[in-house]
Amino acid sequence: MTIPGDYLSQLNSSVIRLGLAPVKKLLSSLHNPQTRYASILIGGTNGKGSIAATTAAIMQAAGYRVGLYTSPHLVDLRERIRVNGEMIAPNDLDGLIDEVRQKKDEEITYFEFLTAVALLYFDRMQVEVAILEVGLGGRLDATNVVTPVVSVISNISLEHQEYLGKGLANIAREKGGIIPIGGVCVTAAKQKQVREILAGICRDRQAQLYRLGKDITVRRHGNGTFSYRGIKKNYPQLASPLKGRHQVENTALALAAIELLTDKGCLPVSDDAVSRGLQATRWEGRLEVLQRAPQIILDGGHNPAGIAVLCRALREDFLYRRLIVIFGVLRDKSFTVMLKKLAPLADMMILTQPETERAVPPGELIGIAERYCEQVEVIADTRQALQRSMAVAAKEDLICVAGSLYLIGEIKKAFPALPPAPLQAPGHQPD
Repeated sequence: MTIPGDYLSQLNSSVIRLGLAPVKKLLSSLHNPQTRYASILIGGTNGKGSIAATTAAIMQAAGYRVGLYTSPHLVDLRERIRVNGEMIAPNDLDGLIDEVRQKKDEEITYFEFLTAVALLYFDRMQVEVAILEVGLGGRLDATNVVTPVVSVISNISLEHQEYLGKGLANIAREKGGIIPIGGVCVTAAKQKQVREILAGICRDRQAQLYRLGKDITVRRHGNGTFSYRGIKKNYPQLASPLKGRHQVENTALALAAIELLTDKGCLPVSDDAVSRGLQATRWEGRLEVLQRAPQIILDGGHNPAGIAVLCRALREDFLYRRLIVIFGVLRDKSFTVMLKKLAPLADMMILTQPETERAVPPGELIGIAERYCEQVEVIADTRQALQRSMAVAAKEDLICVAGSLYLIGEIKKAFPALPPAPLQAPGHQPD
């Protein structure tokens, strides 16, 4: 007899299918649990997870029971499904996998199946609001079975064109598919073409569109705080514990979503809850500081836009003597452009290979990296790559792990078990 966890592992997590019919049919057989709580659906290219985590933390601080569904996970599958910050218990996950499996009567993908499990779990846990991160695209993504009170589209850049279509216009139309008829959307999209497409979708669906930079504004202050001027709410001094200037925009979108949720008369949130929720926000793998002296940071930027944000943070938000970059990437990413942005900042690059068939062998990256960085090494094993970086780093140096969330997860898993590496004097290279 196949146990539930084994069954889930048999579903190929690399298979991508865009279409709602299978997951809708499965949820119908489960009596449509997604209809029994409010939801916020968060799409876009970058920042989705941070926005989701911030929104969930504030709603929890306001006293609500909050479901959070994100992807992918870094170390443990259960990271994807949380209620009030707590991962789903192993026994609960196994029980729901078994229950959903018994209702399945046609082929379904890993992501579709897990989405159904999450939506059912949130119903069983009697959440009042579910914060859902879109997996891929939007219009045909499995998460788009909900009817969100608020849709958030963070930003839009070129990605997954083999699935979403060529060019920004096609991608924008797919992302905009999470806006329901009569709904409300908030976005930070900046390109004129993208804004016009989103506005057109909202007109066609009689939905409202609010834009960061027009309807919602933020101003950064010199002391690390920022002010928020929203649709009806103003906050003169806020701070997010998430590192990076880009997190101000992400936080603004979360605040706007909560403001609109409150305005709909669903779940009011006090100013005090906003402040407490922001301070409680945590999101792993995004400029996450793993260690100090030498400082190790992990960043899940895995496309050119994400790497550009990381590069700005490395220039503006961190102090260090030398920068050592551990880089691994998947085949379907624009890795040449990513390396062109990141490698010039590095004093040393270690190219490695995440443990997935989709990863690019580091030997294919070395020619690109060497154009922009003088010292490049290839260490395919991610654990050994981390050990090497720690062996050559002085306490004043910064080790940055980037390029893939798969890589970030492997480094997080390996880090506690690594023996401490001796600190080297600055500039010293082992024989």
